[in-house]
Amino acid sequence: MEAAGKEEISVEDEAVDKNIFKDCNKIAFYRRQKQQLSRRSTYKASLDSATIGKDSTKFRIINETTKVPLLAEIYGIEGNIFRLKINEETPLKPRYEVPDVLTSKPSTVRLISCAGDADSLVLTDGKGDLKYHITANPFKIDLVSEEEVVMSINSLGQLYFEHLQIPLEQRATKENKEDTSADTSQEDQDDLGLWEEKFGKFVDIKVNGPASIGLDFSLHGFEHLYGIPQHADSHQLKNTSDGDAYRLYNLDVYGYKIYDKMGIYGSVPYLLAHKLGRTLGIFWLNASETLVEINTEPAVKYTVTQMGPVAAKQKVRCRTDVHWMSESGIIDVFLLMGPTPSDVFKQYSYLTGTQAMPPLFSLGYHQCRWNYEDEQDVKAVDAGFDEHDIPYDVMWLDIEHTEGKRYFTWDKKRFPNPRGMQELLRSKNRKLVVISDPHIKIDPDYSVYVKAKEQGFFVKNHEGGDFEGVCWPGIY
Repeated sequence: MEAAGKEEISVEDEAVDKNIFKDCNKIAFYRRQKQQLSRRSTYKASLDSATIGKDSTKFRIINETTKVPLLAEIYGIEGNIFRLKINEETPLKPRYEVPDVLTSKPSTVRLISCAGDADSLVLTDGKGDLKYHITANPFKIDLVSEEEVVMSINSLGQLYFEHLQIPLEQRATKENKEDTSADTSQEDQDDLGLWEEKFGKFVDIKVNGPASIGLDFSLHGFEHLYGIPQHADSHQLKNTSDGDAYRLYNLDVYGYKIYDKMGIYGSVPYLLAHKLGRTLGIFWLNASETLVEINTEPAVKYTVTQMGPVAAKQKVRCRTDVHWMSESGIIDVFLLMGPTPSDVFKQYSYLTGTQAMPPLFSLGYHQCRWNYEDEQDVKAVDAGFDEHDIPYDVMWLDIEHTEGKRYFTWDKKRFPNPRGMQELLRSKNRKLVVISDPHIKIDPDYSVYVKAKEQGFFVKNHEGGDFEGVCWPGIY
């Protein structure tokens, strides 16, 4: 019999040490955005100078506090898709835009103005029932279908955009030294992670200073949201009013708690909202660390709309607000307007493509453990399958095959002849695949294929999903 008062230990409690992973309050750009948004600085759109072109409508957005302009671009895309891009009008250098997710350049539909002045602008594609109502001050966009607002952008005033800056040590003029971020005390700079962010023994240097972005979306009449994987939580997304936002950041989390918003291996910035008669999607095209806050306001049965003896009553619908925040890049968001779930899936696949057919060898039996010690270990396991007449197609190696855990290298003592080892398996119509964890950062200007070949990996053209010998993110 256990001693009275002895604390029980749960398997769930031992699943993961959350102290080694960041929560929201340990993420610098999240703290900065929450602090700045509490001051309610607003953006104003300059609609009197808006230009409506064949592919897009462009206008400036100006922060009323800093007076620094942004450039907004609105696109109508075939298939009931709306795209909004917001970038610095004159950045110090080009901000990062995700280059390789869209399967092709989307076909645009010319938007035309059906009403407008200095205070507002109404756009439509002239085909469907969708209209885009842009309000100048404060900046807001309402997406209207059948005379009903289904989605609002920036209705909560959470548009946030940090401009690239010259490093502090390079600011020689008095004018630059008087910049607001330069005036920030060293203690505040460290706390807000403006130029350098620390977590444990890791240090992240911000070469161009803070560069985060954020924007809110209000979904009118919606209270059922899904998506933004990967989390070991309920299928329907929960409110984040407890301060624990959904985090999109690829992590090697081999143990995790269930019913928890903590991010694990994958990150897909795609969210789906559903209600009776309508389904919408939001695809936030940004590759940096992203946090998503969700708040659902339940429906109120009736509300008084005017004072006096004859007070009118009007039913108020529920509303869900979604606040996206990313560490860097630009605001580039696709709004998939459905209206059915099937339509939303088609719209998303039109942008990103459909699932590739898996290579034939991936359907067979794969032998894997963490880890095989050396070449002799691999050969012994392979021979064991032959001895017991057990078929298999693929042998996997984990990270210990590398030199100092550096991907696309071999430990020369334990694996002196990787080509010969792979040729042995190839002679039996088997393949050797090595793991590259999903959080690996690869220089986009350097060919991983060339590097892999130099190190003795067999690599084929990945365009059709045909490869062998090496595995990295996006391929397998």
